[in-house]
Amino acid sequence: MVFSNNDEGLINKKLPKELLLRIFSFLDIVTLCRCAQISKAWNILALDGSNWQRIDLFNFQTDVEGRVVENISKRCGGFLRKLSLRGCIGVGDSSLKTFAQNCRNIEHLNLNGCTKITDSTCYSLSRFCSKLKHLDLTSCVSITNSSLKGISEGCRHLEYLNLSWCDQITKDGVEALVRGCRGLRALLLRGCTQLEDEALKHIQNYCHELVSLNLQSCSRVTDDGVVQLCRGCPRLQALCLSGCGSLTDASLTALALNCPRLQILEAARCSHLTDAGFTLLARNCHDLEKMDLEECVLITDRTLTQLSIHCPKLQALIPRLDPSSPAGRAPWTPHFTSKEAEVRSASETCRLQSCPDEPVPLRAHHGRWHPAPKQQPLWPREAAGAGAGQLPAHHRRGPGAPGALPRPGAPGALRLPASHPSRHQAHAGAAPSRPSPRLLRSRHPAHGRGRRRAAALQVLRHPLTAARGPRGLPGALGVPFSAITQLC
Repeated sequence: MVFSNNDEGLINKKLPKELLLRIFSFLDIVTLCRCAQISKAWNILALDGSNWQRIDLFNFQTDVEGRVVENISKRCGGFLRKLSLRGCIGVGDSSLKTFAQNCRNIEHLNLNGCTKITDSTCYSLSRFCSKLKHLDLTSCVSITNSSLKGISEGCRHLEYLNLSWCDQITKDGVEALVRGCRGLRALLLRGCTQLEDEALKHIQNYCHELVSLNLQSCSRVTDDGVVQLCRGCPRLQALCLSGCGSLTDASLTALALNCPRLQILEAARCSHLTDAGFTLLARNCHDLEKMDLEECVLITDRTLTQLSIHCPKLQALIPRLDPSSPAGRAPWTPHFTSKEAEVRSASETCRLQSCPDEPVPLRAHHGRWHPAPKQQPLWPREAAGAGAGQLPAHHRRGPGAPGALPRPGAPGALRLPASHPSRHQAHAGAAPSRPSPRLLRSRHPAHGRGRRRAAALQVLRHPLTAARGPRGLPGALGVPFSAITQLC
């Protein structure tokens, strides 16, 4: 592809700008930035706001500064719908305020790990970003109840909110949030240690559309709060209660009677739960797909029996571990001896009756069970006629039989180069061939992916302002705004 000095290359003459703009819309950030360095014409098209509707800066997290976010907001304007700043610890309140003022159509915003932001960012989002539906504030430890109050006033269309490890949140903040955002479908409160049963009561009163709730490590939550929650949220499908050590079978009973659509239940470290509660849960919640029963030390094979009978969709099951074993990592097997559900330590296989798939080999690793890698047979079996453990017919016959494979070195056998060791030589301990120089190349920023990333970062840092279309939206120079809206 050759371009002349006046930016009138062949591709620019043959293809209209609308078509080039459409092609650029399928490229990622790095490729767009590289295209922007080709020529002035491509710079205008590649940096057009319609191509920057979804941006993920996770790969640039260590280099992203506030000015990068400000430049992106000025370049994209109202076109930007989704932005991920996960891990960008250099972004603060001032840059996000500029972003909120310029990108008022943002719907999905991920600020996971942006530890510098405070309540001021939430005030800016509530004031300018009324269309926000998905907000992730994980590990933003400076967020307080004031942020939730501001979000509830300005972002009433919010459906997903992640407040994990925001340990300053209390029941007052949750109350202010759910009063304004009654359409919440997913609320993650993992690690919010100050929450009590009163917070769950507020969720019950206002969030009737709630589908997913995470209360991991909320140790102050008791059975009273869970019972009230289940009565007001009958559409609940995923619930995490891991680390809520004071819960008993009363919580499982409430789930069984009020939440028949439950699919995921995580109850790790809930040591007071017994077979009675899980039996009732299995008989009423037939859509269960995943359960975490780690350190539920009071359950026996009766629980697995009921799950195998009444929950045919169950795909993942994390059994309890023996707390008396070193570090609590040894698998617990003695009680699972029934025919319906057994865990055999010899083969490390967990079998559940009525499960649609074949038994999956499991392997204990760091206290959890993981699927073991599938072992491929040494020899392919015949499609028909070969018994279990037998070789195919052409291998069982002698070397001179019809269809038999010739021995190595015989006429017609496959000959390998001298530098390429055969499979038998490799198994016998022969030295492998010399690895490719490409595999030994260091991961220097000037090579390959690092070089492209550095070039893209220069473009992101360059303060360019695209042409403005109607209503203040950016548009490509020389391209009708109606064509851009159609392509978007």
